Amino acid sequence: MAIGVFGLSVGLALGGVVLLGVLGFVLQRSVDNEAFRTADAVALLAAEDALPDPLPVAGGQLRVQVVDGQGRVRAASIDADRLVPMVGRERLEAHQRQRLSVSGERAGLAGPVRVVTVPAGTAADPLTVLVAKSMTDVRHSTQVVGTSLLISFPLLVAALAVVAWRVVGATLRPVESLRRGAEEITGRAGPDRLPVPASHDEVHRLAVTLNGMLDRLESARRRQRAFLADAAHELRSPVTNIRTELEVARRLGERTDWAAVTDNLLADTERLGRLVNDLLLLARLDESGAGPDGPDVAGTGRSTGGGPDGPGGGSGADRSASGGPDGPGGGAEADRYTGGGGTGAGGVGPVELGELLTTVAARYPSPPVRVLPPDEPLWTVGHADELHRILTNLVENAVRHARTRVVLAAAPEGAYHLVTVTDDGPGVPVADRDRVFDRFTRLDDARARDAGGAGLGLSIVRELVRRAGGTVTLADANADDPGLRVSLRLPPLPPDTP
Repeated sequence: MAIGVFGLSVGLALGGVVLLGVLGFVLQRSVDNEAFRTADAVALLAAEDALPDPLPVAGGQLRVQVVDGQGRVRAASIDADRLVPMVGRERLEAHQRQRLSVSGERAGLAGPVRVVTVPAGTAADPLTVLVAKSMTDVRHSTQVVGTSLLISFPLLVAALAVVAWRVVGATLRPVESLRRGAEEITGRAGPDRLPVPASHDEVHRLAVTLNGMLDRLESARRRQRAFLADAAHELRSPVTNIRTELEVARRLGERTDWAAVTDNLLADTERLGRLVNDLLLLARLDESGAGPDGPDVAGTGRSTGGGPDGPGGGSGADRSASGGPDGPGGGAEADRYTGGGGTGAGGVGPVELGELLTTVAARYPSPPVRVLPPDEPLWTVGHADELHRILTNLVENAVRHARTRVVLAAAPEGAYHLVTVTDDGPGVPVADRDRVFDRFTRLDDARARDAGGAGLGLSIVRELVRRAGGTVTLADANADDPGLRVSLRLPPLPPDTP
């Protein structure tokens, strides 16, 4: 506030100085113009050799003299000196119009005097017309304006400072309220919302935007706390099983069936490893964000991830989706459905969906997984390993809950390629078809963690599909038979892609 008032004061002071300078310049030019008009009129009379004596002038503020080349006064106005010229001969320049300032004593006027000179006469008899006018009125006017500015300037600055203080205070009062609200939120002394001012201005919109951000942050914190609680619970189960097995084996001593213990420990260790890999994958997907150009994080893990254990929404955590470099989803197999096009399994490149469906279906001989290949090659663009993992998760879910068959199909549909995974299992209730994509979600009829998974499979599917620029939805298989159909829509390969 003080800086603003100081800047305003400096600006007004500079404006006052400029005003005084402009006023003095304009008044002086007015005096010069009046004097030149009188001098030009007298010069015309001198050129016609018709100079009257005394010279006629308008008003009593002008003094007029006509001097010759030797500096002698040839004619003068009634109140001008007839012996001593108003300007010394040494200051006069022949045939030049001049503006000079002289002392008022030489012209018989008070204060400083402005004198203009105009050449007149003939070449044989050169004359110079001198016209003098007092600058007292000009100086007085300038002093009056300057005094007025000196008196009004502090009053004006004080009034503007008061107005600015009130206006700025009223403007910043909502900002101060926002600051106090933020301080209370930081200290956990109040609700996680900022006060919204009643005025519909920029501060109001700022408060609404900040409250929206706080709501999103609070929602993210709740999701994170729930995620951490669920993850801790899921991790505790296999760790508890491992510890129990070891304690029982130690207590039994030589009577321990180490083969059975080893099998149980290996199963729990594999389950624990799959869960950790799924959690790491989801964390990396959250960090990298959606979009097909993000870093490749899907094809590096071994686990397919758990999903909802309901029909079509179960976990794929019981099988490996990627395997090693030469296993399913690895580089050697990925080249089959990328056309061997040099992008590598981990990079973004063209992927042929028909070949991808055949590759995934070959890993599930019982119950039979049938593939309805497309009539023509359907190419999409994305991470080959990620697309393989998506289909593997969906097919494992369908195989787990199907009664007799699982059907994979691909066909063009408008601006997308449609891939469907259909089973004849019990299906998923309509109310749960959005919820099954949430993390750690298992339906009530599939709570057994040993048969199902941790509830991460469809969450991984949704994130990877989003990265690929597509969508995934659940629907009934058909109107007559039970079952579930998972519809996966992927963008086609752009026509100008080599």
